[in-house]
Amino acid sequence: MERDDVLLRVENLRMYFPVTAGIFRKRIADIKAVDGISFSIRRGETLGLVGETACGKTTTARSVLRLYKKVTAGKVFFEGRELGKLGNRALKKMRKRMQMIFENPYLALDPTMRVRDIIAEPLRIHNLAGGRERKEIVDELLRMVELEPYMANRYPDEFSGGQRQRIEIARAMALRPSFVVCDNPVAHLDVSIQAQVISMLMKLREEHNLTYLFIAHDLALVRNISDRVAIMYAGKFMEIANCDQLFTSPLSAYTQALLSAVLVPDPSIERQRRVILLPGELPSPINPPRGCRFHPRCIRATGICQEQEPELRDVGDEHLVACHHF
Repeated sequence: MERDDVLLRVENLRMYFPVTAGIFRKRIADIKAVDGISFSIRRGETLGLVGETACGKTTTARSVLRLYKKVTAGKVFFEGRELGKLGNRALKKMRKRMQMIFENPYLALDPTMRVRDIIAEPLRIHNLAGGRERKEIVDELLRMVELEPYMANRYPDEFSGGQRQRIEIARAMALRPSFVVCDNPVAHLDVSIQAQVISMLMKLREEHNLTYLFIAHDLALVRNISDRVAIMYAGKFMEIANCDQLFTSPLSAYTQALLSAVLVPDPSIERQRRVILLPGELPSPINPPRGCRFHPRCIRATGICQEQEPELRDVGDEHLVACHHF
């Protein structure tokens, strides 16, 4: 039975992309970007999603938001409704409640549009407000992200990277969503600007009771903003736990390796820190290893790891881990 406070629930999600060859574009294989993951996010919660590049984080986010026409398998429930069963009209209404902040602010904004039109575009698409009222809403959104209303008449190339990301946030907030995917939103920003943007996102979460799926590579950053953290590897979840629990008592060998690389601001502790260097690279998403995806790089791996895929199971206190030898 689903909990009343669950906003988003994902069941056995798979997203494969075809690999074709020849004149007739015959399908010869599949890129298994996301391969059977399940999770949920409660109302008002921030779930951090962490993993190496190309492990399937962004594909997960786009699949959840139905930015792909159809997922390969699995179900996504938002506010208790299965998105895959919604028609175009019903899905369009649901999209007002689900928005995304994209990673690269230099690619996410149309350079031929003025900022006012960029922010107002969701309002226009959903036939909300018009004329003077729409202008007032855009001005309010700009103030919300700490920009001045007179900037609305400028084009994106007149702004810095940090300002562009603020414009992205304003556009995402235009429809007053309840769920926002933050896809590595500070990856292209300077460290000082990163702190400002993260502070703004946290403030907006509190003021508007937002629920976030926050994707990032920086574990220290994720720790500051997340309530729970999911660790992803080669299209699979390796571990999901409460933020403090994951950072103090990681169970998966992969999670432990990631945490060992996080810098500690205390010189005495930093000198004693032992970084776990993983051999090899991420496996091919076309032909992933049999059994546990991580076993070719894992120091704990045994025969069972090569033959049997570990189930993501709860080991207590909602701490989930997919490992035979945790």
